[in-house]
Amino acid sequence: MRHAFLATIAASSLLLFTVSAVAQDRDRDDRRDDSRHGRMFDRVRDDVSRVQDSTPYFSGDQFRLVRVKEELNELQARYDEHGYDSGKMDDVIHALERVVADNHLAGHERDMLNDDLNRLRDFRDHHEGYR
Repeated sequence: MRHAFLATIAASSLLLFTVSAVAQDRDRDDRRDDSRHGRMFDRVRDDVSRVQDSTPYFSGDQFRLVRVKEELNELQARYDEHGYDSGKMDDVIHALERVVADNHLAGHERDMLNDDLNRLRDFRDHHEGYR
């Protein structure tokens, strides 16, 4: 009985490790696809919308989320028309940093938005290769 229990725990641990490794590989592939296919802005917008759905409507948290989406829309419109704009990118990053720092977020929401911040910063630092 004890041997079966230990075997079950070992198998569960191996399965968890495998799923985690596959998810990390998929996340890396997703980031590559974001840059190649111009989906990064949409992905960030979708993540902000997900957080926004669980945020009280009349709150400072909601205001900051709306601000990120406005800045992101302006950045994407300018990028689509004229190319990269460092000032607009900095505005988006700053607005999202405010959300991460000041909003009441669940741990997974904070992690998701921090991942988006890292994507945006990477784009800012290496935007030449994204077009």
